[in-house]
Amino acid sequence: MFNGIIYKTGKIKKIFKSNKGLNIFISSNLNLTKKNLGMSVACDGVCLTLISVSNKLSEFYLSNETIKKSKFKHLKFGDQINLELPLKFGQDISGHICQGHVDTTAKLSKITIENKSLIFKFRINKSFIKDLVQKASILINGVSLTISKITKIGFEIWVIPHTLKLTNLSKLKKGDLVNVEIDILSKYVKKHLNEKKKF
Repeated sequence: MFNGIIYKTGKIKKIFKSNKGLNIFISSNLNLTKKNLGMSVACDGVCLTLISVSNKLSEFYLSNETIKKSKFKHLKFGDQINLELPLKFGQDISGHICQGHVDTTAKLSKITIENKSLIFKFRINKSFIKDLVQKASILINGVSLTISKITKIGFEIWVIPHTLKLTNLSKLKKGDLVNVEIDILSKYVKKHLNEKKKF
């Protein structure tokens, strides 16, 4: 579990492709050692397993299913990645409960500036719009944010300067893809209501 509060980022240093997926190597200041092998780390919101670490270079494996659902299908050398370690028992939750199970991607269609904050307007696959709730939480590239508005083609979010400073959201430009995880509570409530309708 994660909470979508980002303090660290890393950069893609190596990418190895195979028929089964990708092995990526991320350089960062995360304090990871060989004792942490097998740990889950949220990489741009995607829960990945640490499989090797050496000299601050961490290796993760992405299956083809993960690549298909995420923006990692367009991953390239030098990309900046938001990183979050898993929550520990008793740790404060400043964002919202996140699983690291990306639902889909969204495309940035417009950026506007308001009082030093950025307003991002995203286009998302129409099948996911019904799952969105105004003022509910949403995970964008691993960052816990609030849906400020739902549109006919997707949604809008506001990002304050502090968040822009700490994450790769400051580097987004029109046309970029982001990883999206819809609030787990919204998904569970929807499933529960759909199950009740069957009876």
